[in-house]
Amino acid sequence: MTVTGNPQKRKITLEQGLTLLYFVIYLVVALTVALNQPLNDTLPSLCNPPDEHSRYKVPLYICNHGTLPTGFEEELFSGDCKWTYGFYTLLPYMVQGYAMRFVHLFTDSRLTLLYTARLVNVAIGLLMAYMVLLIGRKLFHDSRTRWLFCFLITFLPQSLFLHTYVNPDSMCLLSTALMLYGLICGYQDNFSLKSCIFLTLGVILCALSYYNAYGFILGSIVLFCAYFLERKNGKWHYNITPFLKKGIPICLVVLLCISWSFIRNYILYDGDFIGLTTMQNFIKSNGIARDTYASRGEPLTALLLRPNFLPKTAVSFIANYGSGTLYAPIPVYLFYLLLFPTGILSMIFVKDRQAKTTSFHGRIFHGTMIFCIAMPLLLLIRYAYTVDFQAQGRYIMPCIIPLMYYVSRGLEKLPLWRDAPQKRKNILSAAILAGILISLLLTVYVSALPHYMNTSVL
Repeated sequence: MTVTGNPQKRKITLEQGLTLLYFVIYLVVALTVALNQPLNDTLPSLCNPPDEHSRYKVPLYICNHGTLPTGFEEELFSGDCKWTYGFYTLLPYMVQGYAMRFVHLFTDSRLTLLYTARLVNVAIGLLMAYMVLLIGRKLFHDSRTRWLFCFLITFLPQSLFLHTYVNPDSMCLLSTALMLYGLICGYQDNFSLKSCIFLTLGVILCALSYYNAYGFILGSIVLFCAYFLERKNGKWHYNITPFLKKGIPICLVVLLCISWSFIRNYILYDGDFIGLTTMQNFIKSNGIARDTYASRGEPLTALLLRPNFLPKTAVSFIANYGSGTLYAPIPVYLFYLLLFPTGILSMIFVKDRQAKTTSFHGRIFHGTMIFCIAMPLLLLIRYAYTVDFQAQGRYIMPCIIPLMYYVSRGLEKLPLWRDAPQKRKNILSAAILAGILISLLLTVYVSALPHYMNTSVL
């Protein structure tokens, strides 16, 4: 059979087909998880999402009262747990709560309200998938590497899981995508209005969603400021006028949109802008003493050398559903534990024969991306050492976009890939994409869904 027609048209059609498939797979799998996982603790498997039964009380409070909680309301307590998520940043819960309040005009169904809150995050995840696709188009000329980058981020089982239940992580991940896209576009178009809007929106969402990603805000500031520094005639020169012209409006809009939250905390919590100190004091006032490495006077190395800390963090970064209780089949972990180090080591040690000398701005970019990868891990270590021992990969998920950029770029540099003929490249990339999808489907439909089907959602 002979295929006729314009080759370029066929190429566009194939790209459109892959794009449609990309979004359809996300929606089908995300909806499967969001509509079937239980809300409350369900022994013996505890297959409910981590802390969702406590987090859900915040948007439910907003739905019922139309106002924001302070963190002290007993309505937000979960059993004997004498602290609440009302102390944390509230924007994600506000979006969910007011969406629930609107739906509540038409139905009193508890299940419908829960689904509404979860579907807000499913929609946020869909928007993030789109932003990841836009970032991939900016960073990769080869469509095979671009799709590898997109699949690694969107279809990593744990990444998709965070978009299926009530939490602030979903909006936090979207904010990192918005900031990175704004920065990448800004370096290409001299920070046009479009680039500044994306950057500004990303900073706002990040500041009001999750503290674990605040390193991205600092990184964005560094990259934005560095753009206006250039070397002319052997001397460094800073373009102060365009910097102020573009930077001041960004700062003003960000401060205007986020200041209400910190001012509110300052008023409610006696000068505690963040609210976390007040929360810890509230926990202590209820006679709850947290046993931590720091409180016992043990060194940080005791935490880092604990056999299940770093390995559990790495494994749960890949796939760990339920309340940290539902694991993927072992081949899923072996696949990623082979893929990730291969890509990173190749990125570091394999020389790119076509690469040019890295510019000053390029070095700043890579340094900032490494910082954004390291910061969530450092914050997790600090939290586990001083506040509450947690070995959960979801806490370091804000690093996923820069991390997968280096994994994808490293795999592209491998001689096995780089020097292969086009047909072999197509086969190799298709095999990796298939491995990513199979890993996701095994995690959801083989490991998690059977547990979900044996429990009630509420």
